[in-house]
Amino acid sequence: MFGQVRRSNLIRPCRGTKIAGKSTWHIFSFTNQISSFMALQAASLLPATITIHKEAKSSASLKETSVFGVPFSTHLKTELRSPLAIGQELRKKEVPAGIIRAQTAATTPAVDQAASQGKKTLRKGTVIITGASSGLGLATAKSLAETGRWHVIMACRNFLKAEKAAKSVGIAKENYAIMHLDLASLDSVRQFADNFRRSGRPLDVLVCNAAVYLPTAKEPTYTAEGFELSVGTNHLGHFLLARLLLDDLKQSDYPSKRLIIVGSITGNTNTLAGNVPPKANLGDLRGLVGGLNGLESSPMIDGGDFDGAKAYKDSKVCNMLTMQELHRRYHEETGITFASLYPGCIATTGLFREHIPLFRLLFPPFQKYITRGYVSEEEAGNRLAQVVSDPSLTKSGVYWSWNKNSDSFENQLSKEASDAEKAQKLWEISEKLVGLA
Repeated sequence: MFGQVRRSNLIRPCRGTKIAGKSTWHIFSFTNQISSFMALQAASLLPATITIHKEAKSSASLKETSVFGVPFSTHLKTELRSPLAIGQELRKKEVPAGIIRAQTAATTPAVDQAASQGKKTLRKGTVIITGASSGLGLATAKSLAETGRWHVIMACRNFLKAEKAAKSVGIAKENYAIMHLDLASLDSVRQFADNFRRSGRPLDVLVCNAAVYLPTAKEPTYTAEGFELSVGTNHLGHFLLARLLLDDLKQSDYPSKRLIIVGSITGNTNTLAGNVPPKANLGDLRGLVGGLNGLESSPMIDGGDFDGAKAYKDSKVCNMLTMQELHRRYHEETGITFASLYPGCIATTGLFREHIPLFRLLFPPFQKYITRGYVSEEEAGNRLAQVVSDPSLTKSGVYWSWNKNSDSFENQLSKEASDAEKAQKLWEISEKLVGLA
């Protein structure tokens, strides 16, 4: 067991002396050599380097290693002693004589737990971002992917455009995937939800970001189901997507699961920007009840004449009302954080590509030097990424904004955008329009 040991090295009584005799010195010599030999053999079984944890501190010494229940360093440092001294130590340690134990001090429970937690690594979170092929969506995808802690599902209409965009900003291939989604088609939304489930991935965060803005349109255009395009895409498409993926979010074991709907200051009439005509106004929702199809009813939610800029602002009010209704219905039951945000004015974003050339020329410097509300796409993406992952932004039912120092704060919604009764009515009508009721 201990390897080969020469007998001459093990027992060497003095010449001409019988071990069984009454010579006390010889017996002591024999016993001490046996003790020394067994101590050294026990030491040979120990690691060359032993880390000892005592009272949450580490030591690289052998001080806590014991043989016969006695510190092993004592055996190494002390000359051969009499069995009487050994026996006294054994009695103090209450260890039966003749038992040899080579042991290291056990790690304390606190250290064991810390080591276990240190080895445990949190899996990558999975976040779906709609409209991630450009603007705010792309900047957010890049910001999250660069952390290495997120796998981004870029939900986009144009697969090739999204692939080129991801490569152009340097998103590592292992940190993203592209899935087709056209929010202007409810069938496409349903197909996306089915395809995502087949992927086998968990869903930890859903970001409803994509938007259509047609400020100069003279006539309405429509979704596949016949809804005015801005409200049909920005609100109804996202409403169905959120409802279909709600169960997936519920099943997430991620520390903080979230559903985020991007709002806009232009839909908030308690702000200067929100009071620039045409102002958002949902009225009594009569146009939405009629289906926004421009045939039996108006293409506008309030039942008025079509206005492309107002249709966008109305859709943003719907987004913020939907977030609050999701919070009221599901937060307490599921623990999901529901939030909206306005990341600042991204004056150079492609969202304004349908605006007149003069506006696109003058609007960025106006926001930079006059209102000072301008933020770059990169900064806005970082802010939305905060709402996705920052542990300090887990409060549900909040509309987040940022001040001039880029510090986040809970902003106030306008009276209409925080109307609980209107939110409930909007929810019920929307359910019928997307086929959930």
